[in-house]
Amino acid sequence: MELDFLKRLIVPAESKIVLLIMDGLGGLPREAGGKTELETAHKPHLDALAARSALGLTVPVGPGITPGSGPGHLAIFGYDPIENEIGRGAMEALGVDFELGPDDVAARGNFCSLDAQGRITDRRAGRIPSEISQALAQSLRSIQVEGAQFFIEPVKEHRFAFIMRGAGLSDALSETDPQKVGTPPLPVVALQPAAERSASIANQFIAQARQVLAGEHPANSILLRGFSKLPELPGYQELYGLRAAAIATNGMYRGVARMAGMQVLPVQGTSIADEFTTLEQHWNDYDFFYLHVKQTDTAGELGDFDLKVRVIEEVDGLLPRLLALDPDVLVVSGDHSSPAVLKAHSWHPVPTLLYARHVRSEGVAEYGERACARGSLGVLPAKDILPMALAHAQRLAKYGA
Repeated sequence: MELDFLKRLIVPAESKIVLLIMDGLGGLPREAGGKTELETAHKPHLDALAARSALGLTVPVGPGITPGSGPGHLAIFGYDPIENEIGRGAMEALGVDFELGPDDVAARGNFCSLDAQGRITDRRAGRIPSEISQALAQSLRSIQVEGAQFFIEPVKEHRFAFIMRGAGLSDALSETDPQKVGTPPLPVVALQPAAERSASIANQFIAQARQVLAGEHPANSILLRGFSKLPELPGYQELYGLRAAAIATNGMYRGVARMAGMQVLPVQGTSIADEFTTLEQHWNDYDFFYLHVKQTDTAGELGDFDLKVRVIEEVDGLLPRLLALDPDVLVVSGDHSSPAVLKAHSWHPVPTLLYARHVRSEGVAEYGERACARGSLGVLPAKDILPMALAHAQRLAKYGA
């Protein structure tokens, strides 16, 4: 649905919407004919809620497309993830909780090893320990090039986020990583005429970085990939008149929420229970809450079926605290599937539950992939869930006479 069209239908209402996202929620059975992680979990509260809800399966990007967390979140937030692509560099910056601005161009950085002839011998510098990478990043922060300010933010081991900030910078830039050893790093090349100055600034930084790192071993140079800016999105206040808040403990999800104009709330602690406490503390301050649970995805990517089951059960145990707040609309879903048997994100549709006072409920007391496949919502694009939440919150006017 077009956002401009949806914006025309918005009406004010005293109603509250909660979007509870268990990252990587969708799963697969361990054996043929078995149950998924969600179906295996003992979750009496979610199952009871399912009986009072509409069920379905959501597709984050498109049939057969395995989404990253960025596109998956854009979709569940109501944006088209294809039209509003988040580049790899921007994702890296968001992942370390760096607040990208409109004048920022970000890239994924690797410390690498070069021989005396300037040829790459190790694209990852032996995966140097993170503490060494942090010290090297501090050294690179001393580099100055006219026309830009630089930020070097360590990620893990050899990886760092590279951000250059300045008026008129372009992200239409080629990568310096040739993806193989035995050859020199590539220069940054402008992919459009308007990016010539940006390419020159990036190349000057790289040249100085080699000088700064010349005495280091094995990390004596850098490689940059995935130059990108953040897409410019209309925010929830502008589009829907919603005072929206985000509750997440991982940087990337906080960053994507900021893109949607949400106020990122501070969480005292890192547990799922701490996030529910934050929701309770700020309940009277906002109309819309996005609450993110990362641990389901972590367990799926580790291939730990039982751990993912336990995380779902932990969320279920906390659900009564959310329901006690009496939300007008509650959506429970995921940004993508991460089956433990695959140890990775997958293309499978995501089980989704929509509860509201005026919903047509299924009467099926089960929240799982197969139950959702039989639900009245059907299989639908994830970006269509938000308009349905707005409608059930009585925030959309009738269209036409």
